[in-house]
Amino acid sequence: MIARILPALAVACALAFGLPAAAQVQMGGPVVGVPTNPVSPTATADELELEKALTRGRIGGRISIPDEQASNLVQPAGRDWRTFHNRTLTWVGGIAVLGMLGIIAMFYATRGRIEIDAGRSGRTIQRFNLLERSAHWMTAGSFVVLALTGLNLTFGRWLILPLIGPEAFATITLWGKYAHNYLSFPFTLGVVLLFLLWVKDNIPNGRDVGWLKAAGGLFGHDHPAAGRFNAGQKMVFWITVIGGTLVAVSGYVLIFPFWATDIAGQQLAHIVHGVISVLMIAAMLGHIYIGSVGMEGAFDAMGSGQVDVNWAREHHSLWVEDEMKKARETIAGTPGARTQGAD
Repeated sequence: MIARILPALAVACALAFGLPAAAQVQMGGPVVGVPTNPVSPTATADELELEKALTRGRIGGRISIPDEQASNLVQPAGRDWRTFHNRTLTWVGGIAVLGMLGIIAMFYATRGRIEIDAGRSGRTIQRFNLLERSAHWMTAGSFVVLALTGLNLTFGRWLILPLIGPEAFATITLWGKYAHNYLSFPFTLGVVLLFLLWVKDNIPNGRDVGWLKAAGGLFGHDHPAAGRFNAGQKMVFWITVIGGTLVAVSGYVLIFPFWATDIAGQQLAHIVHGVISVLMIAAMLGHIYIGSVGMEGAFDAMGSGQVDVNWAREHHSLWVEDEMKKARETIAGTPGARTQGAD
């Protein structure tokens, strides 16, 4: 009698203690139509495949903490994002940055430095005031650090890691991450300031079409007429404002994860952030070249704020005319100016 009762009790205990355990390990809870093994410690491959089909590839588990994101065990979009980060972004960034460097090298080899055709006059005119230059350098300085630290995350493991080793690379990357996160704030402030200071002078107009047709005089000595900002500078301005805004917004989504979106939104933010960032880096390389070694007298605009009059007349003739007109009107309006003129 006892020999018959003991096996029955053993089976009953196994069922009693096995059912809760099976329910806990069941991925995503019971699925309708899926045969389950109540005493199996893990879900079967068929059960996982069926749940993936019913949830569009996602497999989730049960958790006891409030964060529902932690219940994701398998998410197919994550594999797509990893492929983008490790392959697609690397190709896009490499082609954009190296392509721009190649264009700059070819341009310098064929055109050389763009000189002031009339030579320096020895007289200067104020191009940008202190506030404008400060906003520009705050934005530019932050962008350079953001670009270098961001490129390190994309290319560092292949280019820098083999050269300096894992420990040094980990230290550089960690501090680069801190710099990247914190310098995003002055960069964003700089973009806002530049927009407020210069938007009125960067509205596209009909003259920009003529400037673009003449390629800005970059391949000859015919300098098309331009106002305070020519068409090329307007393009850089709007790339900075629009691109910088998208980079900043997507970056803050990544800095503060899951504050405004779910995991799919995080992955989309990273894609937007990565692609626009490398395209902006490529564009700014061209801007930096022209504003420094590529054109004589150009750096003075953001250096001292004073540019040579001949340089200004060649590249921004309409702006010089406006400034001269304002100066004459100011002189004419000063007390005693009319009396002196009559004498």
